[in-house]
Amino acid sequence: MAGNELRAGSLGVGAIVFFVVSAAGPLIGVAGGTPVAMLLGNGAGLSGAYVLVLALLLVFSAGYTAMARRVRSAGAFYAFTARGLGGYWGGAAAMLALLAYNAMQLGLYGIFGTATSALVADMTGVRCPWYVYAMVAGMIVARLGYLQADLSARLLGLLVFAEYVVILWLDGAILVDGGAKGIDFHAFSPEAFHSGSPAMGVLFCFASFIGFEAATIYSEEAREPRRTIRIATYAAVLLVGAFYILSTWCIGLGIGSDNVEAQLASLSDPTQLLFTLGDRYAGHGLTMSLRCLFVTSAFAGLLAFHNAIARYTYVLGRDGLLPAWLGRTHAVHASPHRGSLSQSALALGVVAITAICQGDPVLVLFSYGSGVGTLGVVMLMACTSLAVAMFNRRHGDEGLSRWEAGFSPWISVLGFGAILVSALTHFDALVQSSETLSVVLRLSLFAALALGACMAYRLRRTHPLRFAQLGHSVAR
Repeated sequence: MAGNELRAGSLGVGAIVFFVVSAAGPLIGVAGGTPVAMLLGNGAGLSGAYVLVLALLLVFSAGYTAMARRVRSAGAFYAFTARGLGGYWGGAAAMLALLAYNAMQLGLYGIFGTATSALVADMTGVRCPWYVYAMVAGMIVARLGYLQADLSARLLGLLVFAEYVVILWLDGAILVDGGAKGIDFHAFSPEAFHSGSPAMGVLFCFASFIGFEAATIYSEEAREPRRTIRIATYAAVLLVGAFYILSTWCIGLGIGSDNVEAQLASLSDPTQLLFTLGDRYAGHGLTMSLRCLFVTSAFAGLLAFHNAIARYTYVLGRDGLLPAWLGRTHAVHASPHRGSLSQSALALGVVAITAICQGDPVLVLFSYGSGVGTLGVVMLMACTSLAVAMFNRRHGDEGLSRWEAGFSPWISVLGFGAILVSALTHFDALVQSSETLSVVLRLSLFAALALGACMAYRLRRTHPLRFAQLGHSVAR
């Protein structure tokens, strides 16, 4: 239908992989997340935790991509859940996805504004509040999100490639130098894995992968979607996983794998660890490159999450869960421009409110946003795994292997169920908030589930045929 379709065939494997890897934020994860994960989690054993999480995500990907070959929709989690568990669960998953991805993106605005403000002040002496840079980034993201997705992909490709180059350069410098105490593989031993809090380590590792599942969101715009989405998903999981395993191992070697927790505890700001290692092993020039790319990494994440949210909003408007005017695409760019604009308005509004209330951009936006987003995506992946298993049971497994049809989704249900219990139990440590606020943040996720189910109920009462078709709009 003219004016109501995304731009089919515009994205290849490379473009989708860049979107997915950008959402995972490689430099944000290594520079910001890894030191905190080592300190609060299991130290050098974080590398082994990444191996475990990578294995679980590869298992999940088998059933997930097999489902994507049968149900093609830009609202992947929502569409899969609706098809597997019914319309009410589909509506609940839809609202949970919107909350989780918006929370992650809002968190990145906080870290982007803070990092950019500090970098510009150090380089030029000009000091501007964090929210000025966040607002400027928001307007650029809004413009790019309004245009064709392949334009954003080209920009993301350059930024992500540069991030990988400089971090791998530092990894190589540490290995060539021999680290603090020589090369060893203590990080992958059972002893290292079980040191400290392995549950927190696994949870932080999973947070580093958030965004990898977004490959299916671009299925309506992909060239040869049945092939492209599968390759892009596996490529993103393996690329991100191998990168984090190598980099966390090298960071441990750089400060001494047998003394990671003590070294991190002695730092006033653990997130400066990567820059300290850069000065020690590769020189100040590389450190400045890391600082600059830390800013661009946050921007790339902003753009990637924005694109994902815009497409979810478009699909939900198209299917009747959100107002119909949101479910329209641009006549020229074939982009979900109304979903894009609504997301931009929300993000800039929250940044403005945080600035007016003098909220801390890192402790409020980034900490709370990433915590809520992580927990929300874990819940979504557990629900999606169950939905895939139930869909295959009802509709048969024609064309699927036993691994794809049954074993993969059921193992994923158990694995993500265990991570969900861990996330709920350790949520206070993840967001570093008061007990009352921690409860409120967790309840917000269940409130999103309830709101989505109520919206689905309203649709069933007013448009029963549309309710019956939830998740079917682009079925194959």
